[in-house]
Amino acid sequence: MSALVHLVGAGPGDPELLTLKAVRVLGQADVVMVDDLVNPAILVHCPQAQLVRVGKRGGCRSTPQDFINRLMLRYARQGRKLVRLKGGDPCIFGRAGEEAQWLAERGIESEIVNGITAGLTGATQCGIPLTLRGTSRGVTLVTAHTQDDSELNWQGLAMGGTTLVIYMGVARLGQIQQGLLAGGMPASTPVAMIERASLPDQRQHMCTLADLYEAAGTFQLQSPAVLVIGDVVAAARHLNQPAALAAVGH
Repeated sequence: MSALVHLVGAGPGDPELLTLKAVRVLGQADVVMVDDLVNPAILVHCPQAQLVRVGKRGGCRSTPQDFINRLMLRYARQGRKLVRLKGGDPCIFGRAGEEAQWLAERGIESEIVNGITAGLTGATQCGIPLTLRGTSRGVTLVTAHTQDDSELNWQGLAMGGTTLVIYMGVARLGQIQQGLLAGGMPASTPVAMIERASLPDQRQHMCTLADLYEAAGTFQLQSPAVLVIGDVVAAARHLNQPAALAAVGH
């Protein structure tokens, strides 16, 4: 294999959270295929590259994945230094695994450059440790949006004993709340809703699982956002946290 495609994570939005490797790869790129949620400020690291915008965002008009795949293949076979730039981490709901496999089947090598995922950064910005000795010994990352619209294993998630981080859940808040409650999660379980994680206009609000749907409506929660659900959320009240969280928290 001679051609090489880099599948790069741009992180959650804050340009300072970009990895040094991502900066180097972007600086060497001829073509950068940019996802919708990538902060435009990050593109300062690839001023020499041709930018191709291939937005994919839930609830909005999206570039078909098949088109993206074929475009990557075309640029790679032309010998262009190609970066596929994705928000967050490319391997956490970013389809990097699918794209790497698709390219490999056509003789194109790829390299994944990790990025910080929004669930981790959003929680940290609010002073929430996703794991905390004596409170949570693990983290479960899950997307509320499934390709076939099938339901998640709510009971397994509710009784798993880990901090639950839910991506792409704004449009399914009612199902998330009902599913977790029916699965056995206590109604008093604290929840953090975090919108636009790591960006200057990040917003966050704390509530309980019982109040989730109503609280999100009052807060006017919008995508992109993540939910952090579990007892660790309560620790934010006792840790260093943005003033905004203290102002809107219960």
